Amino acid sequence: MGTYNFFTILYASVISLPTLLLLCRAADNITPTQSLTDGMTLVSSGRSFELGFFSPGSSKNRYIGIWYKITPDVVVWVANRNNPLHDSNGSLIITSHGSLRLLNRTRGIIWSSNTSSMETGNNPVAQLLESGNFVVGNRDSLSSKIYAWQSFDYPSDNFLAHMKVGWDFKSGRERYITSWKSADDPSIGDFTYRLNITGMPQLVIAEGSTRKIRSGLWNGVEFRGIVVMSNPVYEADFVLNENESYFGFKQKVNTAITRLTLNPSGSYERLVLENGSNTWDIMFTLPYEPCDNYGYCGPNGICKINRSPICECLEGFVPRSQNEWEFLNWSNGCTRKMPLDCRRGEGFIKLVGVKLPDLLEFWLNKSMSLHECKEMCLKNCSCTAYANSDIRDRGSGCLLWFGDLVDVRELRVQRRKQDVYIRLSASAMKSIHDENIKKRLKTIIPVSILAVCIFFLVVCCIIWKARNKKRGLGYKKVDIKLPLFDLATISSATKNFSPEHMIGSGGFGSVFKGNLSTGQEIAVKRLSKYSVQGLKEFKNEVDLIAKLQHRNLVALLGCCIQREELMLIYEYMPNKSLDHFIFDNKRSTILCWKQQFDIIMGIARGLLYLHRDSKLQIIHRDLKAANILLDNNLNPKISDFGLARMFSGDEKETRTRRIIGTYGYMSPEYAVDGKFSVKSDVFSFGVLLLEIVSGKKNRRFNHPDHHHNLLGHAWLLWNEGRALDLMDASLNDSSVECQLVRCIQVGLLCVQKFPQDRPTMSSVIFMLENEGTILPQPEQPGFFTERSSNDDSSTSRNEESGSQNVLSMTKLDGR
Repeated sequence: MGTYNFFTILYASVISLPTLLLLCRAADNITPTQSLTDGMTLVSSGRSFELGFFSPGSSKNRYIGIWYKITPDVVVWVANRNNPLHDSNGSLIITSHGSLRLLNRTRGIIWSSNTSSMETGNNPVAQLLESGNFVVGNRDSLSSKIYAWQSFDYPSDNFLAHMKVGWDFKSGRERYITSWKSADDPSIGDFTYRLNITGMPQLVIAEGSTRKIRSGLWNGVEFRGIVVMSNPVYEADFVLNENESYFGFKQKVNTAITRLTLNPSGSYERLVLENGSNTWDIMFTLPYEPCDNYGYCGPNGICKINRSPICECLEGFVPRSQNEWEFLNWSNGCTRKMPLDCRRGEGFIKLVGVKLPDLLEFWLNKSMSLHECKEMCLKNCSCTAYANSDIRDRGSGCLLWFGDLVDVRELRVQRRKQDVYIRLSASAMKSIHDENIKKRLKTIIPVSILAVCIFFLVVCCIIWKARNKKRGLGYKKVDIKLPLFDLATISSATKNFSPEHMIGSGGFGSVFKGNLSTGQEIAVKRLSKYSVQGLKEFKNEVDLIAKLQHRNLVALLGCCIQREELMLIYEYMPNKSLDHFIFDNKRSTILCWKQQFDIIMGIARGLLYLHRDSKLQIIHRDLKAANILLDNNLNPKISDFGLARMFSGDEKETRTRRIIGTYGYMSPEYAVDGKFSVKSDVFSFGVLLLEIVSGKKNRRFNHPDHHHNLLGHAWLLWNEGRALDLMDASLNDSSVECQLVRCIQVGLLCVQKFPQDRPTMSSVIFMLENEGTILPQPEQPGFFTERSSNDDSSTSRNEESGSQNVLSMTKLDGR
């Protein structure tokens, strides 16, 4: 009996030898003699991607998927999305006929690639490529990229480099992105991201058949409504020919990888992972602003992000319901003041700088000129607008719209000209003409009176420009008292702004590391032409930081103002920003409690200098972890004064209609009413203090027992006498309990709802340095109201963007 068992085991071992070999090596492929069972994985040749069985979130179902090797929680493709396994007895095989099959415990087929030997030949193999693409084909032809089947043809919720979204006209196949049902369920969700090719191509995010976001029409050069098509990390790619039409992107650098993901809620995010990090940072999210939402202002309305109210009717139109419009309900849109009547005298008004209306009822001719297009529209009484379909070579093609004009919005950035012409009745054109004449008459007298003054000002400007040899800010050299670097020096120091030298980016543009010829390391903050920050913020930072000197403020070495370039040159901070440490599981262990406490005190002293001890009283308005830089010795330095404001000696508080800052750090009175003072910075400091202690981000904080942000969680723990539960686990071995509790109490005092209840920074420093001082009990913090349980912004630290500089801009008008 013993001999029988020995030979039985030996025989079984020989039969399963290929499977054992698969277990023993980091294989990237399987053949018909092998199988992939639960617990085994395939790893791509460069170890970027891994394929195997997984269970999403809290689900116990098992799926075959592909994920990033370095971040296994980011699953980019799922095979059996709608047909999960209910135990861990599944196996993935490739048959001798070249068909991938996922089998359950009874060998029933759960999922199949439906490929055949006619496509794969007699030597089939399935391989996980370094691009994240899982392919099936003949072993001899895979190197030639001839595939019988590939996962890139059946995307899930992630859009990777070299993947295609669009149509293969030869096969009739459409490739598009579909969201998951939820974080625990990868089955096909409610939202899709696809290339619509009806008329002119455009990218559309839809919920079922209902459009939510669209890119605008492809005009031969770009999708008209997408501001960010490319950046230093990636390059957008659009192909349109007789064989296929698709949208994709390519990686431009080796220092970071990027992907797009369609969330279960329908939001669309571009994320980036830098080399050496395991945290995905958010580059941008759609919808980014209200105008991104499809048809936000209703039919015949136009969305203007910098206006208040945000919606207006197109010229020649009035609100369909004035009462609804007054209550900021724009869904019913606008209707014509005077209907079209096809009589002589009808004309068009030109609308510039907008995303063209959606193609709901339209006509397209790709060979007509713009003049022929106008005549064609006038001949058809139902035509409401026209435009060139292609902007190349001075424009060509004809697009005609019929009926309502939907989803028109004003664009933030104008890179290339494309106008649309809106048709109006003869009486409406006469009315507009009469109004223009009245406006001109009203300006004649004032213009005449001011003519001499204007002439005098022009002469003064000419003289002033002749004296000012430097282009850019227009400051006199003696005013800024700051060294001016020439563009050639900075370009040489940064290797012509090489992507490999880019160390950060944000709303202003990009930051590059450079080395001057003297050997000094510098950080160059280069203002982008498309930046949401502009000349005002640049001037503000030069004005303020050049006059400030403190060991806890970043040193501004100079600036470069040449041609169209605006750059600030800072001392280089080798340890980057504070958020790179406290919000990262691995890096957070580098800083012991003593170092973190020293950082807290350094930030507090820097703020005290700004508020009280400098010649100018400065309100920073954007204090956050990403704006605290660390030098070689981990000394903190407050940076980014682009949003700072200077107060006069007797000024205590002011109000603004343009709210600029970062959500999660803004005080309640600033976020809601636009009021700010030194107590606004104190609130931001309190948020930062609690983030340092807890290692968690305020805005994206998540807790299983409630839906408060970090401030609310800290307040609950304090009232329950469990303040130390807030402490990050990485501080267990180095923390000083009494000091840590004092920091939590001071943090809660700083984030109290009403500004008059918050301490000044001098009081904050005194309370932190003097352990014997009895501190007041904190009141309820600002923003204590619980969030919705479905708030997608509530994520753990592992999902947090570590260094994202996102600006929020809001007009103070009710909706």
